Amino acid sequence: MSAPLEDITILDLTHVLAGPYCSMILSDLGAKVIKVEKPGTGDDTRHFPPFRDGFSAYFATINRNKQSIALDLKDDQDRLVFERLLEQVDVVMENYRPGVMERLGYGWDSLSAKHPHLIYGAVSGFGHTGPDAERPAYDMVVQARGGVMSITGEKNREPVRVGASVGDIVAGMFLGHGLLAALYQRQKTGKGQKIDVAMLDSQLAILEHAVAITSETGVPPGPSGARHPSIAPFETYHTKDGLMVIACGNDALFKRFCEVIGKPKWAKRDDFATNLARCENVMLLRRKIETVTLAHPRAYWIKLFTASGIPCAPIQTVAETMQDPQILARNMVVDMPAPRADRPFKAAGNPIKMSGLPDMTMAGPAPMLDGDRDDILAWLDRMDARKSAVS
Repeated sequence: MSAPLEDITILDLTHVLAGPYCSMILSDLGAKVIKVEKPGTGDDTRHFPPFRDGFSAYFATINRNKQSIALDLKDDQDRLVFERLLEQVDVVMENYRPGVMERLGYGWDSLSAKHPHLIYGAVSGFGHTGPDAERPAYDMVVQARGGVMSITGEKNREPVRVGASVGDIVAGMFLGHGLLAALYQRQKTGKGQKIDVAMLDSQLAILEHAVAITSETGVPPGPSGARHPSIAPFETYHTKDGLMVIACGNDALFKRFCEVIGKPKWAKRDDFATNLARCENVMLLRRKIETVTLAHPRAYWIKLFTASGIPCAPIQTVAETMQDPQILARNMVVDMPAPRADRPFKAAGNPIKMSGLPDMTMAGPAPMLDGDRDDILAWLDRMDARKSAVS
């Protein structure tokens, strides 16, 4: 079977996480990704721990299945190579601050005039427009300014960042959506376009309940720990030997939950009968539920609730999740070769399961810095020769 993006070539100038995460998704779907790195040092994440024989596992897992060429876009010879690449690729990606590519002579206006088919993907902290477009940003900066940190953590405690780098990752995912839409549009028009994704914009875009609550009530929500602010019961609960998650997203599920725990009358109480009532009395509801759940171990409740169709889960460590039978059955932990080592790196698999695409069971290696220069130059020679033959 052919991969859906196997005829797409991406020239990826991005570094660290948002852009490389996007190009990783596209490479998993078959795109050829040529990673352009700084000579000598390469992507910053090559220097992020943990290391195996001097090679960053962090870098490896985000940059699998890519090729690397080191180019200094201020050097005349490297610019010639870069311009040859621009002739052959479908997408160019960058995550510099606005204005950097223009100063190099490779901004959107210049590239689109010379290569009208080219799709230009830009991801930055604050986007390419607005008063703060040129300000620098990192994941934590946009989590803070974008409102995510204000609703993350425990009530009456200091805000905390989300443990995963959602400031970068969500922006990378939105950029991937935009690039795929632009590729589809190009099939109809023959023309590329610029995709401008801001990490800050992307944070607001994922605050589904917080935006609704704030706009309707005028009061922004604060942190509520593990509890959902608009659904109950929907949080962590203590059992005899630890915490678990119980989530009843509607009245029918809550009624069934009450029956399973031997408290069917709770579903008929005025203060618990509807989701709105349960949210207004959420602390009382939690206390009453825990008077029941504390009587048995977590495994007992998970088995009972699972058999009854009540959504629930243990709170697993990352190590436990990586051994979870469901995760393993879905090929969501894959091996990838580690340079100069017999033992492979472990990486997250591809969560996009397509009936026409064989599921990834092993990832391709991450590139050594400038390690694919000869292959890339040879590929350019072949493409130039093919173009000359056709013309």
